[in-house]
Amino acid sequence: MVGLDHGSGSYVETESAATSARNSRHGLRLFALYFAAYVAFVLLNAFQPALMETVVAPGVNLAGGYGLALIVLAFGLALIYGFLCRRPAE
Repeated sequence: MVGLDHGSGSYVETESAATSARNSRHGLRLFALYFAAYVAFVLLNAFQPALMETVVAPGVNLAGGYGLALIVLAFGLALIYGFLCRRPAE
């Protein structure tokens, strides 16, 4: 049957150590950025719950808007990571 031959089970590393190290640095920096935004969200919810009840748009409070912004931020950072890691290190 066509398309069922998966080939060899062995994996061949095609990325240099320099490229892998650079991609790891990018990933850690972007993770730190997201982590800081998430920690701020958790701390605001824990210590300023009244602030998170503030209505920022019709039917949306700050907690909901911030939570949605975290989801959008995660997607955006994934796109940035993909862009930064698309070429090999020189």
